[in-house]
Amino acid sequence: MFESLTEKLNSVFKSLSGRGRITESNISDAMRDVRKALLEADVNYNIVKQFCKDVRDAALGAEVIKSLHPGQVLIKIVNDELTKLMGPVDTRIYFVSPGPTIILLAGLQGCGKTTTAAKLGNYLVSKGKRPLMVADDLQRPAAIEQLKVLGEQTGIPVYSEEIKDAVRVARNAIKHAKDSGNDVVIVDTAGRLHIDEEMMTEVANVAKAITPHQIYLVCDSMTGQDAVNSAKEFNERLELDGVILTKLDGDARGGAALSVKAVTGKPIKFIGVGEKLDKLEEFHPDRMASRILGMGDVVTLVEKAQEQFDAEEAARFQKKMAKGSFGFDDFLKQMQAVKKMGGLKDMLKLMPGLGGQLKDVDLDGSELKQMEAIVHSMTPKERRDPDLIDPPRRRRIAAGSGTQPNDVSSLVKTFKRSRDMMKAVSGGSFGGLKALFSGGFNMEAMSAQMTGGRKIKQRSKRKRVIKRRGKIKKQR
Repeated sequence: MFESLTEKLNSVFKSLSGRGRITESNISDAMRDVRKALLEADVNYNIVKQFCKDVRDAALGAEVIKSLHPGQVLIKIVNDELTKLMGPVDTRIYFVSPGPTIILLAGLQGCGKTTTAAKLGNYLVSKGKRPLMVADDLQRPAAIEQLKVLGEQTGIPVYSEEIKDAVRVARNAIKHAKDSGNDVVIVDTAGRLHIDEEMMTEVANVAKAITPHQIYLVCDSMTGQDAVNSAKEFNERLELDGVILTKLDGDARGGAALSVKAVTGKPIKFIGVGEKLDKLEEFHPDRMASRILGMGDVVTLVEKAQEQFDAEEAARFQKKMAKGSFGFDDFLKQMQAVKKMGGLKDMLKLMPGLGGQLKDVDLDGSELKQMEAIVHSMTPKERRDPDLIDPPRRRRIAAGSGTQPNDVSSLVKTFKRSRDMMKAVSGGSFGGLKALFSGGFNMEAMSAQMTGGRKIKQRSKRKRVIKRRGKIKKQR
């Protein structure tokens, strides 16, 4: 997300990095480029105008003028203003007692409302709630069936009726939830391809009949300004409590994310960052601002790691790595955990300085599947001690996994390199795995190692060649 905007903003900051101080002249040039980058990202014109004015006023303050690092100062100011533009943080869902808490989802057709209902339900289950999803989109063909399928995938019950009265279905669903002990009700309402009076009247009538505790507007971030305009219309009719932005993983512009809060005055609650049902994230303006400026998002990375590893498991891994007993079974567990965290590419994007370098890198899940097949074809002894894998064993493992011997050889080499990296992590170069859970993990050192390792090896190789040539020359 935001790849194009991040790239353009970084070029603006680099242009200032060579200047001695910030002046009115060079800040004007920089803000002209920032304005252009935001407009190209489909941010609302009035918001861009005000944003640039706020940044300019802050940058020309007395304390900033004295700074010797204008590029860094401007990054800090832009980061603060972006955070203010998208903030404040408000990811709370206000639950009532006694229940059920009623959440109504509204939005245009095609914005991902039904899928978002299932994602939100899945999120609530992880928080210990017992949600009920209500199939109240009676206009779109197969909408009810879609929600039922999603309900089966998540294990969340779905309430539906074979009638065309949305108000009646919603009322009956609330009664059913009370009788069944569901503490949250998520109502999926009908949308249209554009805002019309019929659509607005129906969703307003449903809201009036069931008096939801929270009304969230689901917006497709890829529609840019259209999403913002529809958000404004919905807010005037429904009194929204928040916004959920979908498809943010596929939008390189991100204008809706930067505009919708300022236009509606309502907080962005969640963002959809993938097709899978666990790809709904709480929205944190400060973290998003950091991602937009290419500074990564270490806090989110640590949170994802904590979801997959507890502190005791991390300690066990660290002991194994320190002893050199880290084997292929452990390696496979870590790769599977990375996959659950969103995949290797998504994880690396959250590391400071790595996001822009991964733009054209293709890291999909097919390599992990091949890796699993190869490891499962090894004997327990081979998994514990990869040094045993000689050419005959490689051929046997390749035949058992449906791969080539060079694939097995490549995996063994990758494992050994990873083991060395993990040993460095365990030993303290980056603070250790336990430090990851206490906030002391040195992510910048890790990032430098991952991006610079190959160059270091190349330099070392050149030094060895030069040294060898020098010895030959002396002998002559």
